[in-house]
Amino acid sequence: MAGIYIHIPFCKKACHYCDFHFSTSPVYKDAMVQALKSEIIQKKEYTGTEQIGTIYFGGGTPSLLSADELKMLIGVITENYPVLSLAEITLEANPDDLNPQKVKELKQTMINRFSIGVQSFFEEDLKWMNRAHNASEAQSSIKRVQDAGFENITADLIYGYPLLSDEKWKFNIRELTGLQIPHISSYSMTVEPATALASFINKGKQKPMDEQQSAQQFEILIDELGGAGFEHYEISNFAKPGWHSRHNSNYWEGVSYIGIGPSAHSFNGDSRQWNIADNMKYIQGVQSGTPPSEVEHLTMENRLNEYIMTALRTSKGMDLNLVSQRFNSDYSSLLEQNLQPFLDKRWANITGQTVTLSKEGKLFADHIASELFIDSQTR
Repeated sequence: MAGIYIHIPFCKKACHYCDFHFSTSPVYKDAMVQALKSEIIQKKEYTGTEQIGTIYFGGGTPSLLSADELKMLIGVITENYPVLSLAEITLEANPDDLNPQKVKELKQTMINRFSIGVQSFFEEDLKWMNRAHNASEAQSSIKRVQDAGFENITADLIYGYPLLSDEKWKFNIRELTGLQIPHISSYSMTVEPATALASFINKGKQKPMDEQQSAQQFEILIDELGGAGFEHYEISNFAKPGWHSRHNSNYWEGVSYIGIGPSAHSFNGDSRQWNIADNMKYIQGVQSGTPPSEVEHLTMENRLNEYIMTALRTSKGMDLNLVSQRFNSDYSSLLEQNLQPFLDKRWANITGQTVTLSKEGKLFADHIASELFIDSQTR
């Protein structure tokens, strides 16, 4: 079942590490909401008659929208798409936005899942990141959402940055597990070129990230959450049984999805397209009936390489039988041959025809996938 992603390109502050498309100026928010409504209608033929199983408000900071604006956008989707009655509808939210009144209002919408950007429970870390919330709000926002009756909650944590000792890292993990939420997403701090963090490092104002620290804290994360009963079902995602993110799982399993909003991507199995990452040009394009976007038609090799990359990130792994059936049996044999160095290093395991990464191999997931990629000259 297909998913719909809506990109809300506004934030109160610019986090020092973030390179997603957003603006800290809300001047065009009303026009943007109307443009999102129009694009939802314009794209309703994109996935044909496929039912919509998930809706995801991402950004940016979607919790900056009012409950009425979110309700309106969800209403436009349900009026124009065959949405399942039990669809997963997720709102990314910053802790500082989840005040008592806002949570009460959100309870009156169809939103049934929250993704809360906690990142850390330490004040000095949040200031270093330039987050908009404080440590107290990080904890109280989760409790407030739970008290309102929401059970399906995930929270984000970041590791591998200079201020984060292993002791602080264990505290952050245990604080979340103690709050009894069923899903945790966690990411290593990466330095993207056009960010404030990259500038600070280039000017010598900030130490570079330490890969060894990041690797060690990733292993701590796996051990701590495994001990707390979480399944490590994707490199950066952990869930109690039955609480996997259905929307994000669609991405890893190659399911079609529609992207709404500036910079949002869409995928229908044969092609991928993405909207321009410019708020005004996006609004003007939607108003003219054609939001400016680019399209990439995927070759068999493109689709196979995407499968390799996403499947190896998951606990389900890469199925060589599926590669033979969906792509080419020669590719399956070649992949098995090229896997041997990683099997020898014990970075990968093969059971029957299913390839999964070991605990150590997960540290090198992108490298392993890139080494297995197929190009057109291989045919």
